[in-house]
Amino acid sequence: MAGNADIVLTLFLVFTAAAVFATAMLWARQALIIGYILAGVVIGPWGIGLIADTRIIGNLAETGIIFLLFLLGLDLTPQKLIHLFKQTTRITLSTSALFCLAGFGLALAFGFSSAAALLTGVACMFSSTIIGIKLLPTTVLHHRHTGEVIISVLLLQDLIAIAVMVGIQALTQAESGRSQLLLPLLSLPLLAILAWAFERYLLLRLLTRFDQVQEFVFLLTLAWCIGMAWLAHTLGLSYEMGAFMAGVIMASSPIAQFIALRLKPLRDFFLVLFFVALGAGLNLDLVPQVLWPALALALLMLTLKPLAYRFALRGVAKTTPLAWETGWRLGQMSEFSLLITFLALGLPDVSETTILLIQLATVLTFIGSSAIVVLNYPTPVAVDPSLRRD
Repeated sequence: MAGNADIVLTLFLVFTAAAVFATAMLWARQALIIGYILAGVVIGPWGIGLIADTRIIGNLAETGIIFLLFLLGLDLTPQKLIHLFKQTTRITLSTSALFCLAGFGLALAFGFSSAAALLTGVACMFSSTIIGIKLLPTTVLHHRHTGEVIISVLLLQDLIAIAVMVGIQALTQAESGRSQLLLPLLSLPLLAILAWAFERYLLLRLLTRFDQVQEFVFLLTLAWCIGMAWLAHTLGLSYEMGAFMAGVIMASSPIAQFIALRLKPLRDFFLVLFFVALGAGLNLDLVPQVLWPALALALLMLTLKPLAYRFALRGVAKTTPLAWETGWRLGQMSEFSLLITFLALGLPDVSETTILLIQLATVLTFIGSSAIVVLNYPTPVAVDPSLRRD
């Protein structure tokens, strides 16, 4: 019973603090996401300490990312996905390399070791799937070219991030490095085959037979999403990759959009936990040591990424304003930057200071990018009613 009481109290503190700070953000005409992060900082172990152990909300928050990737996959049939990748592969690879070099150079300029600077550069390569998708209106996400371009760039970055994480895991487990590298290469096609067979010969038949019972459809969809995430993790891939593949496999189903609408509130519940956990995980005692490098890195990414995407997307975005909008929506670091830092803790010459630099810079870009997008472009959480689109 004590464990249950701890969970209930933690959830009470998280959502009460999130509601208070979200109210303040609405009054200040800022993004709600900023309020969630600040709530985590205040109630976390380095704030007033109402939550001493962030593992509970951290574990729950990961579920939000899983649902986000599943819902993203639901709107992308395999044929559409391949078409988008053909459009944006060169752009994604070139811009990722540019961001890596910029982050690497800045970290070296502030006196970090080559290994720490390389890790910093790698963390700068990616934009946030959570920020990018959460701040896209459903109409843009599903029906407009801007949404398609953003999705394809983010998905390619996610694939690169997964490859990077596999490499880091191999380096931190040198005795089994070769198997660690080969396992995902073999597991990905196996996961796709298993998912396709299960969906075609069992899942679709069940959904067709009982599609009038909405509660059953909801339950079966949850089992499918989480089951695929678990299977991917078992095969050496990420939970997120499994959830995304589950969504893509189901995208051709006639009830895909119905499922997306039903899961949206559940996704938002867990994403609030994600941002609060992100704020609560910042070690404020060490912040003064990395404050200036983190500010410089955040400002560099907030400036460089929109500019780079603006020019890189000239041939893909239909108009110059669309290229700028895409650039601003992708103008932050990523939750994958945080995951990479956690995996890299076992590497030589990578200190806690390096990890905090990347974490703080990521949080600052989340805050800055969210504010820019919410104040200037249509989003579901815009303060200006004329920009609010769900």
